[in-house]
Amino acid sequence: MIAVTGATGQLGQLTIDSLLKTVPAVEVTAVVRNPAKADRLRARGVTICQADYDDRRSLDRAFAGVDKLLLISSDDTGMRLRQHQNVIDAAKTAKVGLIAYTSILHADTCQLGLAVAHRETEVMLKQSALPYVLLRNGWYTENYLSSLPSALQYGAFIGCAGDGQIASATRLDYAEAAAGVLTSADQAGKVYELAGDEPYTLAELAAEVARQTTKSITYRDLAEAEFRAALIRAGLPMPIANKLPEYDVAASRGALYDDSHSLSRLIGRPTTSLSDAVAQALKA
Repeated sequence: MIAVTGATGQLGQLTIDSLLKTVPAVEVTAVVRNPAKADRLRARGVTICQADYDDRRSLDRAFAGVDKLLLISSDDTGMRLRQHQNVIDAAKTAKVGLIAYTSILHADTCQLGLAVAHRETEVMLKQSALPYVLLRNGWYTENYLSSLPSALQYGAFIGCAGDGQIASATRLDYAEAAAGVLTSADQAGKVYELAGDEPYTLAELAAEVARQTTKSITYRDLAEAEFRAALIRAGLPMPIANKLPEYDVAASRGALYDDSHSLSRLIGRPTTSLSDAVAQALKA
């Protein structure tokens, strides 16, 4: 049995879709916090198990009989470590044969603040003595394409990433990688640095959007403080307005770049190109 936590999230649903290409639905369990949101997965025939990262007993029930587990990192940054420890402890009790964890690109050296919890989770996995594999996911291309509506409205992407090279990939790329690892033998102990094949700058992203829309779209590179102020003026919550400039500064220093091509080798095809990702976003 293969179980996927956070299964109603975007990455979780795509991972289950990918698993079902080769694995019978009866061998897949979707671990979800709210079963009412799992109708799409239920319709595909997978088992739905209710569990919450904060509720250890629910995790014990959900992991009973599970051979392989995908731990999709919690999005509750303040409680992430405690929640991950609950999952790891429950997996150990259930004698899960392999945990795959969605970490962050170059977690051991990454200077992003959000990398700290990922590093510590990796340590917890090592200390658990459970077999595990690390999926160190790079940036999602969707992180930038979420700004597409405002860029089209105002004719510009804004940021403070300078000429930083961003080797992002789509959620589908990362989902296929996770499914591939979960359905392959001899994965314990492996560390995958996963990123897109074709790095780009934000100026190149703007140019690609301009090309496909035939509109004047540019990239305005701002000072970090100026970018933060612009986000606050736009009404973004303060935590997000503080984090986005940090991510861009890290990108300017190479934190979102990787040229190993490990992701494309793992999924057996090139990662989704920037042009294809933009085209898909424009159709949405």
